[in-house]
Amino acid sequence: MERPSVIVGIHGLANKPPVDEKTRWWRDAIAEGLARNEGVDGAAFTFAFVYWADLRYETPLASDALAEPYRPQATSDPLPAEEDAPRLTGQDVLATLYAGIDRIEGLTGVTLVDDVILEHRFDDLWHYHGERAFAAEVRTRLSERLAAFHDHRILLVAHSMGSVIAYDVLRQLERDAPDLRVDHLITVGSPLGLAKVKMKIASEFGATRVPNNLKHWTNLADGNDIATVTGTLAEDYAPSDTGVAIADHRVVNDYRRPTGEANHHKSYGYLRTPEFSRIASGFLETGAVGRRR
Repeated sequence: MERPSVIVGIHGLANKPPVDEKTRWWRDAIAEGLARNEGVDGAAFTFAFVYWADLRYETPLASDALAEPYRPQATSDPLPAEEDAPRLTGQDVLATLYAGIDRIEGLTGVTLVDDVILEHRFDDLWHYHGERAFAAEVRTRLSERLAAFHDHRILLVAHSMGSVIAYDVLRQLERDAPDLRVDHLITVGSPLGLAKVKMKIASEFGATRVPNNLKHWTNLADGNDIATVTGTLAEDYAPSDTGVAIADHRVVNDYRRPTGEANHHKSYGYLRTPEFSRIASGFLETGAVGRRR
């Protein structure tokens, strides 16, 4: 008998709207992508969201004052795919520069550039690495949610800082729950390529590699997303002991604020890319996949 499927999501840094609203918006963005890219209207899938913003912020953001809410696009056409992504962006120039910085920081252990980036652009991640109690609480929320679905086929979706949390939890679970398996990890807008992050991983877990409890790992990065640093992760993380390697894809994150300004890092844009929808379509509820056009 085929195991049931579940999509588990974990959000990234900064304060968020209330948990129910944030959960609904993630689910709606996934469903929009499935409808537009895979032709599945009303897709049925089990979704569980790991919300941790309340561990850092006393009050969630008011939904009526959000600068970046989820809004479906007005048209129903398929969204731009990997082949539509620009081959060269300003981020690529920065990535080349950062590659040299990365090598120097890795060799010397001095991460002045990364420290500035983390403290001023990724404040929550800075605290995650510096405050053990906070990091433990965040990790527990994800590990307990994964344990609750240990008999499911799990698609774990991790955005931004959430990808760092997801990686750490998976490495912990290798030791603490060796029977738990995640069928597919999708990292979107991930800063796992930062030298400081890789050094933290190496100090806690040893080699920077794909966790052994993963069957697949896909990394999606928009070429203009500053958080992704180098854009790809396969060269930074060796294959797992069973040969699972990271599949990197350059995608088009089409999210725009209500003002029309683009945000190539926003989770909702990543969740409705054709590359994400293609994978998510394999985790729909059996016998209840919605109406395929």
